[in-house]
Amino acid sequence: MTSVRLTSKLTGNTIEFIDEIKASGGMKDIYFSPDKSYVVGFFRNKSDPNQLERLRDICTRYRENLFNQSGGDYWESAFRWPHDLVERNGTIGVVVPFYENAFFFAHGSKNGDFLKIKGREKEGKWFSSASNREKFLDPREKGTYLSHLQICLSIARAVRRMHMAGLAHSDLSYKNVLVDPTSGKACLIDIDGLVVPGKYHPDVVGTPDFIAPEVIKTQHLDRKDPNRILPSVKTDRHALAVLIYMYLFYRHPLRGRKVHDQSPQRDEELSMGERALFVEHPLDASNRVRPEDLRKQSLPWGDPKARPYSMAGPVLKKLFEEAFIDGLHNPAKRPSAATWENALVRTIDLIQPCSAKCDMGWYVFDNSKAPSCPHCGTPYKGKLPVLNLYSQRRKGSYHYDDHRLMIWDGQSLFPWHIRTSVTPNEHLKQAEKKRVGYFQKHNESWWLVNETVVGMRNLSEGTVIPIGGKVKLEDGINILLSPEDDGRMSLVQMSGA
Repeated sequence: MTSVRLTSKLTGNTIEFIDEIKASGGMKDIYFSPDKSYVVGFFRNKSDPNQLERLRDICTRYRENLFNQSGGDYWESAFRWPHDLVERNGTIGVVVPFYENAFFFAHGSKNGDFLKIKGREKEGKWFSSASNREKFLDPREKGTYLSHLQICLSIARAVRRMHMAGLAHSDLSYKNVLVDPTSGKACLIDIDGLVVPGKYHPDVVGTPDFIAPEVIKTQHLDRKDPNRILPSVKTDRHALAVLIYMYLFYRHPLRGRKVHDQSPQRDEELSMGERALFVEHPLDASNRVRPEDLRKQSLPWGDPKARPYSMAGPVLKKLFEEAFIDGLHNPAKRPSAATWENALVRTIDLIQPCSAKCDMGWYVFDNSKAPSCPHCGTPYKGKLPVLNLYSQRRKGSYHYDDHRLMIWDGQSLFPWHIRTSVTPNEHLKQAEKKRVGYFQKHNESWWLVNETVVGMRNLSEGTVIPIGGKVKLEDGINILLSPEDDGRMSLVQMSGA
């Protein structure tokens, strides 16, 4: 194949690529570099000064603000952020790092890869539909319920960072997010259309299924009409909520049985826009999904009655209600990306492995006295400890943090569990990523083993738990997890029979 060399418009470096279109999107054609370390995406339309200025800012100022700050290294895998520009025949090309290997199918589809997707990128649509998962995916590509929660956390964290910088993605969807359910990784792509309020306006209104209702409702108005709603941080919040719902339940939160108009186009506009209604709305059942209307491959996940949104646990249940009931037609009430991130961290702390080793592998503890796996129905047998976490508002006065740590054999205790000043995000120092203790089941008794914390105490007995020592977890005991001013105390509760 012929190789093309162009001079960068930003650095003066030589950008080389193979002159063969390897992929095409809605606006660009993609070419690979010879060593596959980067790709060049050429816009099909001729460039204009505003587009060029936006792309320059994305490749320089906004990129530097992201990657040259504390925790900047973390974002290398969370985004595929453009870093250079070239021009060819009057069109602009953006230079973007190549995708990580994790984001390409290793096994392809079922039955000897009859879809020929082995080696192709893991676009999110494959993993957000119950029928796609069942009909097409090799079981080794599906991941677990835990890894899907981790995917959602990765997406929420990346969107939070963009919004903190005053940027909106404008087209957040499963088309622009790569995911890897085997590792729990996610990566946002197509960053070149970022919206900056008052400066750079959106090029597109979004991808169907993810466009906010107010955008669809006003899409008939002229773009300059002040009543026309265009993509922004608030519309990103809707798209983020839809993504999280779809990655956890493999169905769409608004696509139910209600018909609003005999015209398919008008019905689509109403059902996704002005009259959008959550399929699991507790007070309005008119958009409920009926199992008899679904294909066999979509069951049981396509049926909200069989797999209700409450399955994601009490923390996420509340946010889904805020997103799809309170905030569906009131953008100001939608949960922020930071709120989703915090909720997903707390939900992952509520995860429990299924004793039957079912397909999903894990489930979220529902605060019940008799927990069971909602995926396969297997009840948990025996006692199950839960740590309720408390922190100090003032010296010696502890208050509940609305944060619980579900215990399982081999579960780790991390610095962010024992100290409120440590948050599991991009700012974690290397030392803070290491566990400080672990939990172990032995002869039907549960134990917390202290590995590194000086001053851990069993407050119920007034005894120190030395490094290398352990404490038996029994209902009602209090453990001082860290004696620091930002240290937490925990109250042990026993669930299960």
